[in-house]
Amino acid sequence: MPDYYGTAAMIRVLSDLESLSLEAAGIFVQQAQSSVDRRGRFCVALSGGRTPTRLYEILAGPIFHNKVPWDRTYIFWGDERCVPADDPKNNALMARQRLLDHVPVPPEQIHPILCHEAPAKSAKQYGDLLYHFYAAGPPAFDFVLLGLGEDGHTASLFPYDEILNDQDAWTSAVYVQEQDMYRVTLMPAVINRARMVVFLVSGDSKASVLKEVIAGPADPFRLPAQLIRPVPGERVWLADRAAAALLDL
Repeated sequence: MPDYYGTAAMIRVLSDLESLSLEAAGIFVQQAQSSVDRRGRFCVALSGGRTPTRLYEILAGPIFHNKVPWDRTYIFWGDERCVPADDPKNNALMARQRLLDHVPVPPEQIHPILCHEAPAKSAKQYGDLLYHFYAAGPPAFDFVLLGLGEDGHTASLFPYDEILNDQDAWTSAVYVQEQDMYRVTLMPAVINRARMVVFLVSGDSKASVLKEVIAGPADPFRLPAQLIRPVPGERVWLADRAAAALLDL
């Protein structure tokens, strides 16, 4: 399918999750190679949830495995649930099982969000890690992968949460009452400095919210995904037909 350009973003509509994941893998490889050619390393923030699992499997598979300069790739996460490292809900565990255990990324270049301390302290520690990694400069990821929740959240930026008002913080802890769970998340101040942000959106349950985020009026306190507008980076929405069904394309 062709690329479509709406009023708020560029969106590529693919036939299904498999096609969407293959498209995302191609973008990932291209960005990785370009980043290493230009800056000597590829710094990526991964996403959790169900949607990217197939992407991770494809990147670890025979077609793409040898196309990524894994030895110069540095892995971070956009957010993490404050659960034990071996909990199935742990984003880093899923990424390890589907991708990182199968590719030659040096272990010292993998930087999960560790929730061993109180959530606020864990958030500060991750912010400090970014501060030192980027040599005291503002973080600028080469690639940030994000999903879209049915309520309009992305990463762990949830509707109506007070952290959405913070325009300066790099990281934050957040308590999600509906899940009775703390999370640690990157904040828009960091995500919006990325050279590329890619949203993966799949399934008919996302159709309504995707239309609101892409084509609806600006309401980022209710739809936090609208806060993600990288400048001067690129933002790409990859959606399957089911998720894009309500868009006027």
